[in-house]
Amino acid sequence: MRAPATDRGRLLLVLAAGTAVTVFTATVPLLRDWFDLRVYHGAVDTWIHHGGRLYDYRVPGTTYGFTYPPFAAVAMLPMALLDLRAAIAVGLLLNLVALAVVVRLLTGRAWRRYGWYGCALGACALALFEPLRDTFSFGQVNLLLLALVLVDAWLLATGRERWAGAGIGLAAAVKLTPALFIMLLLLARRGRAAAVATVVALTATGFAALVAPDASRFYWTDAMWDTTRVGRLDYVSNQSLQGVLARLGETDRAVWAVAVLLTLGVWAVRARRAVAAGDWAAAFALTGLAACLVSPITWVHHLVWLLPSFAVLVRAGHSRIAGALYAMLCTSVVWLWFDDASGVDGFLGSNLYTWVTLGLLLRLPVGQSATGRPNRARSANAIDPAPSPAAPRMAHVSSQPGPEPFGETAAATGTASGPGCGFTLSASSEPTGSTRPAAPNPQSSSARASS
Repeated sequence: MRAPATDRGRLLLVLAAGTAVTVFTATVPLLRDWFDLRVYHGAVDTWIHHGGRLYDYRVPGTTYGFTYPPFAAVAMLPMALLDLRAAIAVGLLLNLVALAVVVRLLTGRAWRRYGWYGCALGACALALFEPLRDTFSFGQVNLLLLALVLVDAWLLATGRERWAGAGIGLAAAVKLTPALFIMLLLLARRGRAAAVATVVALTATGFAALVAPDASRFYWTDAMWDTTRVGRLDYVSNQSLQGVLARLGETDRAVWAVAVLLTLGVWAVRARRAVAAGDWAAAFALTGLAACLVSPITWVHHLVWLLPSFAVLVRAGHSRIAGALYAMLCTSVVWLWFDDASGVDGFLGSNLYTWVTLGLLLRLPVGQSATGRPNRARSANAIDPAPSPAAPRMAHVSSQPGPEPFGETAAATGTASGPGCGFTLSASSEPTGSTRPAAPNPQSSSARASS
């Protein structure tokens, strides 16, 4: 099918696509009614204005409450100044800004070549992506955390390393899962950035302990270790390795631990290979994939961490594979096994998003440019070839004004990269409590519950 050749044809196609997306969103997906944001707002409001304990709060009529580390609640304290509708509006705006940052960091200048038409179709595609739909519909924080982590990747790739690691540290203080990116920094031998991330995470956690000592004591000694407080492990939205095992009826923690260790081993080997090739985009994408797999609970909306993987696939010239996998995560197909995940079809279908994540971890292209050729970082003492007659023209083109995308910046500092989609190394040296509220036996809890 050929793209429309006229602006009128493009406009009609965009309107048709927008209508189809609207109809699909209104009829197929499960709309979440800002449930998680209502958890955040209610917990903070009760804690600040009514003298309640942070982890005792429940959304009226449910068993769900706050499950994040105490620093997350401290960061959300401005919610106490807003009513629920205003908090929803602010949350929606923050998610839109975070999405714009993520798209900009993943695509560089590439989006400009497609103009309004390409951007409109891209927005329709993003609106179909189930993890994004759920993130907006729940009022979740995953996009904000992804943006923080990718900003760190940009700082590292462009040689602005003074504050690199701060975003990862903040993300790890809000949720535990992003702490795996600190391990990536250690694998990449970015000791300074790893130290910054660790210090920021510990400082934020310590500050929360000063502000909310009782809540901090309860979280770190009790709530963090009790996964049943977050939700049912076998709930179909849990697309982690633990979720697969729980739906199989396997409750032995040793089996899960072995699966986690094997997954982390594969991640370490592949991430080191990406680092050695100077492919920072693939290294970060692989880390996001591994974090989703090894976390005890990975709700569908956590899978926004897969977005960097699709950018890597496109950059490496595998657009059709990226499109097919992306389409799978737009279908909400796993919910067909909401009531019964037994049998071969249940094993395959209810865990489909896990299989996509695992397949990407195993097969994501590493160290490749947009043409699919190996992408090797140049050493600092590499000898440049003699200038060619084309050099002045190339210099003129590269001096065009505008913000620096990762690929072009890396090329200027002596590393290789695909255009736009991703970041490369420069020459210089977590659990949420949202599930479907109407689910039977939604979560077991003790006398003091968390969200």
